[in-house]
Amino acid sequence: MKVGLIGTGAIAHKHAQAYKNIGYEIVAVSNKTEERGRAFAAQWGGEFFPDWADVCTHPKVDFIDLCTFPDVRFEPLKLAADAGKHVQVQKPIAIDVATAQAMVDYTKSKNVLLNVVSQGRFYDAVMFLKRAVDAGRLGKIFQADAYVKWWRSEEYYSRPIKGSWAVEGGGSLINQGIHQVDWLLYLMGGVTQVFGQWQLGARHKIESDDVLSAVLRYASGATGVIQTSTAMWPGFTERVELHGTKGSAILSGNRLTTWDVIDDQGEAAPLSEEISSGSSDPMAISVTPFERTFLNFGEAIAQHKAPLINGEEGLRALELVQAIYTSARENRLVQIGDARG
Repeated sequence: MKVGLIGTGAIAHKHAQAYKNIGYEIVAVSNKTEERGRAFAAQWGGEFFPDWADVCTHPKVDFIDLCTFPDVRFEPLKLAADAGKHVQVQKPIAIDVATAQAMVDYTKSKNVLLNVVSQGRFYDAVMFLKRAVDAGRLGKIFQADAYVKWWRSEEYYSRPIKGSWAVEGGGSLINQGIHQVDWLLYLMGGVTQVFGQWQLGARHKIESDDVLSAVLRYASGATGVIQTSTAMWPGFTERVELHGTKGSAILSGNRLTTWDVIDDQGEAAPLSEEISSGSSDPMAISVTPFERTFLNFGEAIAQHKAPLINGEEGLRALELVQAIYTSARENRLVQIGDARG
């Protein structure tokens, strides 16, 4: 696969390393800061273009990888789709549900694929737990929670765009906790209603949430809690907890650390204490799930089938995030679907 990459910040380097490891080639690169863009191209390969439009229409490119801030997605996506290029975006898919829906609809209308990089689904532990839940090994799950109590420094938030509503779409929930939001939806299915409470700039000089708590009701009848923060020093390993009638499972970081199930049979649980987490360093994450994400997208392109985390999946995660934000902002219970716009 040949990649056109737009945006060369920190996460783009993770993508580039993953591409190198799996044999994908970066052929075109763009960044609004030319010096950084040229340095990235020199390090990882590809021709630098000052104008991202040239990357979107590059004749050798199979898909466009948008490593931009989430407010800059729709226009490059449209140009790429018009040129018959498939599109991949970093999480979150967008900063509002209406734009995300438009992205999904536009790529469908042009018969190109849309992939969302929420690479945690490709952790061994998450893939095991998905199989186990689908097989009923935990019984009927009645509680499913996520806790993302992380720390981010003042330097991390030193740029005014960080934690802003207009550029990033919010704070700890949409930027850090959206991975675990995606896991809960993947493992548990849809959420029907939420009630959220937040603190805006509790620790940092940002306009959005750096402390947030929400209570969920799943379509299955189960309940759950989501807590996200970037204000909790020194940062604690994120957890997802599932509790069912046959037992409990806990994901800590990228590992399954608890599997206590009554009379369990079947595939052995991959229990481990060797945890990788971005709790205090956003780049302290494994490149392996990125490799798996990109291989899955490449296979989807080759077979023209939906990737595991397609546009609809990215939209579903964003819809839950926005419903929680609406609930916190308006101090009311929100039914999923109320928060569109």
